[in-house]
Amino acid sequence: MQKIAFKLAFQMAVLAVLLLSNSCAVNPVTGKNQIMLMSEKQELALGAASNPQVIAEFGAYDDPKLQAFINEKGQEMAKISHRSNLEYHFKVVDSDVVNAFALPGGYVYFTRGIMAHFNNEAEFAGVLGHEIGHITARHGAQQQTTQYLAMGGLILGLVLVPGAADFAEPLSQGVQLAMLKFGRDHESQSDELGVEYSTKIGYDAKQMAQFFNTIDRISGGPEGRVPNFLSTHPNPQDRFKRVGELAEAEQTKIKNFNLAVNRDAYLRRIDGITYGPDPKQGYTLNNVFYHPVLKFQFPIPTDWTLQNSPQQVVMAPKDGKAAIIFNVAEEKSLREAANNTIGKDSLRLIDSQNLTLNGFPAIALSAEQVTKTQQGTQTLRLLIYLIQYDNMIYRFYGLSAAADFNTYNLSFQNTFKNFRELTDPARINVYPDRISIKTINRTTTLAEALRNYGVPEKRLEENAIVNGMQQKETVTPGMLIKVIEKGSK
Repeated sequence: MQKIAFKLAFQMAVLAVLLLSNSCAVNPVTGKNQIMLMSEKQELALGAASNPQVIAEFGAYDDPKLQAFINEKGQEMAKISHRSNLEYHFKVVDSDVVNAFALPGGYVYFTRGIMAHFNNEAEFAGVLGHEIGHITARHGAQQQTTQYLAMGGLILGLVLVPGAADFAEPLSQGVQLAMLKFGRDHESQSDELGVEYSTKIGYDAKQMAQFFNTIDRISGGPEGRVPNFLSTHPNPQDRFKRVGELAEAEQTKIKNFNLAVNRDAYLRRIDGITYGPDPKQGYTLNNVFYHPVLKFQFPIPTDWTLQNSPQQVVMAPKDGKAAIIFNVAEEKSLREAANNTIGKDSLRLIDSQNLTLNGFPAIALSAEQVTKTQQGTQTLRLLIYLIQYDNMIYRFYGLSAAADFNTYNLSFQNTFKNFRELTDPARINVYPDRISIKTINRTTTLAEALRNYGVPEKRLEENAIVNGMQQKETVTPGMLIKVIEKGSK
């Protein structure tokens, strides 16, 4: 009977698909009908609504020439794509993470981190085509549709099929694994489109294949990756082989094996690009977080991890049972900020105190939030500090389950009460590392050339990866290479 219930639950998922099969659309890439619950109008609206959030989260990278380059190539490629009717937007965002991504409706983003790791225009063009491919094949809309159908079918099966509830967890896990495979299929299709689109605008897509070697090294190789079936992306080495074959086939089809690479032109274009974290956005040193632009500092609890973004700073212990969230309040007065902080999250105020903190006006709030879950009632306890400094109001949240609050309360208070003005010039005058393009003057190995430019031994492999080369490879006179140079004014 249990096997029958398990089978029937999955049949109900299929039924959910059939019930919605009249919601069909023709895929612009394949030309085939597919179930689609999101219209093109909704896609455009989703992208337009999400774009400001992306820019607020990462910030645009301040390099007008690089921004103009990505837009020029993006618009050129968009015109030959399967959805040339869309209005496309291309942006380099200020993040050191090596990534590129797209939103439905025509929004494409490259991080400065990935721009620093490309070694020619052809690598960039291949990834550009890949991201445009996500948009033209409507992958975002497909993924949302599949999630709705899969989870809707699962819920329907659990409700209508006797005994199916006993299999709720394995069924849910099965749906999640199926979604991962669905994502990998999208990536593979976008790789195909990346090859097609970049070749059509005159670039050698074999260089796109080479970039997957760089991705493989950044991810730590086979030892540093999760198993394929648990990953959202195909294995980089498999992609290297497959994209290379696709590029060969595409070039044979158009009978052109003399496509552009443009290595030197690209390297000169990114000369001086910021590499790695930018300390002006805030940085940590010896368990202290410093913000040299806004000129404040505060300690980080020992052994806590920190994640910094333009929107907020989040700190948490390894056990994940507590968190500190630091952000800027929008209100103009402390009292207004305090009232809105309590009100917007439906918190129950326990205590409120006005105080002076290292010379700054502040308000300390104790509050709790009670929520109902399937397991019963859960109480979250919060300590909140609002601090007025330099015409801004900074807000700390310290939060944990009520039962754990006393364990973390001293850590919360130590961080909050030691928020202070940053005055040390050595902590203010800090600058990010940058990529510097150098010209080789004699035949040698990459490693030796890097040493000659002052690269320390511990950073040789990092520099080799960013060059897309091995340390032992030969470099020759006139060749350009990247050198990661320590930040200076």
